[in-house]
Amino acid sequence: MLFINLYLPPYKIKMSIDHSASSPNTNRRTANYQSSIWANSFILTNTPDDEITLPAHEMQQLEDLKEEVRRKLMAAAGDTSKQLKFIDAIQRLGVAYWFEKEIEEALQSIYDNYHVTNDMNQDLYYVLLRFRLQRQGFNISCDICNKYKDENGSFKESLLNDAQGLLGLYEAANLRVWGEDILDEALAFTTTHLMSMVEHLEYTIAEKVSQALYRPTRKRLERLEARPFMSMYQEEASHSKALLKFAKLDFNLVQSVYKKELSSILRWWKDLDFSSELPFARESGGNILLDSSMLF
Repeated sequence: MLFINLYLPPYKIKMSIDHSASSPNTNRRTANYQSSIWANSFILTNTPDDEITLPAHEMQQLEDLKEEVRRKLMAAAGDTSKQLKFIDAIQRLGVAYWFEKEIEEALQSIYDNYHVTNDMNQDLYYVLLRFRLQRQGFNISCDICNKYKDENGSFKESLLNDAQGLLGLYEAANLRVWGEDILDEALAFTTTHLMSMVEHLEYTIAEKVSQALYRPTRKRLERLEARPFMSMYQEEASHSKALLKFAKLDFNLVQSVYKKELSSILRWWKDLDFSSELPFARESGGNILLDSSMLF
């Protein structure tokens, strides 16, 4: 029997320590990062004792408008298309967190009372808007897209006359999951044609298409989406003045919260003197707040 000696003698490693590196007189290279864009402006204009609030009359107006928006949301229950569009506007204006229960109940009711025949007389945009909103919490089949295909299995050319509907199909296709080939086809179809027609559309719809092609709604951060969507929403003839005003007041309130939090973080960063203690570390106080507020 053959035996293999697996014993290996220990190696001796010689280490030399360069004591000059620890010398206080040694000049180390610096990271030479650019100064933070936040500077001290937020520290100087905000203090820890500043209240996070709006003027009293605006706070009362905020409460009144909130109740008015809630009533409008519930009153739209008799018109599914109108209610879906209102919910979409609430979400994209960044104020859905005020109406989570009402939105959940509305979508649940639409889901419970839905029948495939309901879509037969609705246009493409509202059919896909229902799909997009409900897919965020319900098991919605993508088979509804089949009725927009011709006998050859391709999407109908008539869809090219409906830019709003194509946009709805594009947004819905971005919620696809693995194995949903029809939504893969829909994404390729809508992307190609929206890119070719965007320059020839009216401003209101062209702006929506441009932003969607750059980053679809599903991939946007709600709070960053709110401000540009306000400008587009107020151009819509059917927009709710109460909802728009409520969204603007809410935006100002949330902005004051972020300013106070940013001031606190930057003050903490400055008090710890990171720039001197850790010269190789970036001044990332503002980034810390942005990352955390976008996650939660």
